Amino acid sequence: MSKSPLEIVRAMETALGENSNTMADFFHEDFVWDGNTGCGVKRGIAEFRANWQLPLRAAFTERDYITDRWMEDGNWAACYGAIEGTHSGVFMGIEATQKRVRIPYIDFWEITDGRISYNKVSVDFAHVLAQLGVDAFGGHGWEAFDRGEKVPPRL
Repeated sequence: MSKSPLEIVRAMETALGENSNTMADFFHEDFVWDGNTGCGVKRGIAEFRANWQLPLRAAFTERDYITDRWMEDGNWAACYGAIEGTHSGVFMGIEATQKRVRIPYIDFWEITDGRISYNKVSVDFAHVLAQLGVDAFGGHGWEAFDRGEKVPPRL
C-alpha cells in the first residue's frame, strides 16, 4: 500500500530532524523548492542541499522541528510550525550569537509518484532577525498598528 502525502512529508521531516542526508528517499531529483523573498528558489536535490539545507545546518545547530498543524488535500500536504535552533554560525551576515531562536515556516508539498515534486515554502526570516537584534523593517513594521496584544496559538 502506498503512503499518503501526509505520511511521506512526516517521514521526511523526521529524517531531516535526525540530520539525515537521504533526500532522494523523499524528493524527486528535479524537485523545485520555491521559497519566499530572502530564501530563493532551489532546483533539484543538489541545489537544495548546497544552497539551503547545508547553510541552514551551519547557521543553526541543535535543531528541533516543531510542527503545529498538518493538512492534506489530494496529492498535497501542508504544515506550519518552526525550527528551534542555536545560532552557531553566520546567518545573513550576523556572526554566531549562541542564542536559541525560533524559525517559523509554512510548507506546501506536492507529491508525485510517492515523492515530493514541488515545495512552496515561506520562512519568517524577519522574525529570526528580530530575535538576533535586527529590525528588518527599520522601525516601520505594521505591528505599530496593533493593539499590542499577543494572540495565543490555536492548536
